[in-house]
Amino acid sequence: DFQDTAEIIRGLRLVITVDTAVAHLAGGIGVPTRILLPSVGVDWRWGVSGDRTPWYDSVTLYRQTSPGDWTDVLARVTALL
Repeated sequence: DFQDTAEIIRGLRLVITVDTAVAHLAGGIGVPTRILLPSVGVDWRWGVSGDRTPWYDSVTLYRQTSPGDWTDVLARVTALL
């Protein structure tokens, strides 16, 4: 359940995920979170540009630059690590 998931997330230094319930849960409890987003079909909550969101201070968004190509996104996240 989400209580168990939240406890696991609290034990992490960083969450890297796509737009899922885990992304919202991690952001909501303030754990540093990196969300990987496609270039098209992005949920309205993330806006259309930028790497920040007004919803969660601990979240950074990583957006595709070309539809279907995750190479740039994964390179930027890899550099983060």
